[in-house]
Amino acid sequence: MVARRSSLAAALCRVAAAVAAGPPRQLSSASYAAAPSQLLHPVLTTLPSLLGWQPHGAPNPSVGCSRRRGSAGAAASGFCMRFAASVSSLELSDRVTITPAIEAQLLRIQQHHADLLQQLSGDAMSNMAHTEMARLNKELSDLEPVVTAVQQLQAARQEAADLQAIAEEAGSEEEMRQMAREERHALLEQLSGLERELLMQLLPKDSNDGRGVVVEVRAGTGGDEACLFALELFRMYERYAAVQGWSFEVVELAENELGGCKLASATIGGHGAVYGQLKFESGIHRVQRVPVTESSGRVHTSAASVAVLPQADDVDVAIRDEDVRIDTYRAGGAGGQHVNCTNSAVRVTHLPTGLVVAIQDERSQHKNKAKAMKVLRARMFEAEQQRQRLSQSRERKEQMGSGDRSERIRTYNFPQGRVTDHRVGVTEHGMDGVLSGERLGVFIEALQVHHQSQLLASLDQGGG
Repeated sequence: MVARRSSLAAALCRVAAAVAAGPPRQLSSASYAAAPSQLLHPVLTTLPSLLGWQPHGAPNPSVGCSRRRGSAGAAASGFCMRFAASVSSLELSDRVTITPAIEAQLLRIQQHHADLLQQLSGDAMSNMAHTEMARLNKELSDLEPVVTAVQQLQAARQEAADLQAIAEEAGSEEEMRQMAREERHALLEQLSGLERELLMQLLPKDSNDGRGVVVEVRAGTGGDEACLFALELFRMYERYAAVQGWSFEVVELAENELGGCKLASATIGGHGAVYGQLKFESGIHRVQRVPVTESSGRVHTSAASVAVLPQADDVDVAIRDEDVRIDTYRAGGAGGQHVNCTNSAVRVTHLPTGLVVAIQDERSQHKNKAKAMKVLRARMFEAEQQRQRLSQSRERKEQMGSGDRSERIRTYNFPQGRVTDHRVGVTEHGMDGVLSGERLGVFIEALQVHHQSQLLASLDQGGG
């Protein structure tokens, strides 16, 4: 199925190139998947109009006619970027094969698995501490799926070699040789699937992917406009959580008079890889538009930073009572009768690290303290995770979504009605769809595929 879809994609590209760009381009499915989006875009932008496809939804009135490029339009351009990303995703595992370097890595894993079996058998276990035994058993359990996949692949390879020998045997009957060739052809297709499954088993696992998250959005450069944009981003994640069926609990949110905020935070939880999806949202988000306070109609550039922290359990981060100072004070800002009347706001300071969390969202002091401790625990856990990442291999240090907020990761261009993620070069036309959370998954999926391709490529360099 994957091969048919990728071949169809390549064929469509060649047809589009032949009709719209003159001389046909020789694009195989492999070269198509490996080509950067900048090269594919001139071909793919003509594809919807050539096939008679209409852009989904009404045209964006803010997009000028000069940007519509004929009947395909800006919406078709966005479709083409998603089309290229989807085919690249289908071809991802086909672009990496089991090389000699990976074969050597597999041999080391098998040897280590055999060593663990030796340590956990016989007299060696009698003098082993329970903690050490538990550690070795867990390590053995983690290696079992990889070793099983290797054994299945080796058995299939041996069977393919035996069938090849029968097909080439001069003394065999032609019917027997033909049957061997057909069985070997079917087996080779299974071999490709076994290799892909094995490669996926070798990818480093992020143990935090299944955790819930704490999302913090802060207004950056741009004054009131940055505050308005920060709140829009915060609501975007709230809507995305609703689309995914996740829980969304506001931890801190203080809106200003214009309807923006300098800081907003929330906890998100639910089934599935919550952190595994949202961790790539960490970074600087830039907005380009005409602010509501701008009378001359000039486009301004503002920014907001997003931090996505994995939630930590009590067993992950131990916080001693003597290491925490808790201050209470009267809440400020617009609110009901309890604002500025009771000491409901809570400020928690972790003395050893200097981390400070202040919460005044709830009218109950106890609830604000519980929320503050949850955020503090998440920040301490992320700080420790970051320290570990910096001490690991180059691949780990360069992985996307590390929380480095010094780089611009995405631009929201309102006049042109488009959102561009600069890390993967994906552009989505249709601002409302992104801010509503319905089209945010386009970027999340593209970033996950890109990250997976980086990990797969690192296997050939002895990483993982």
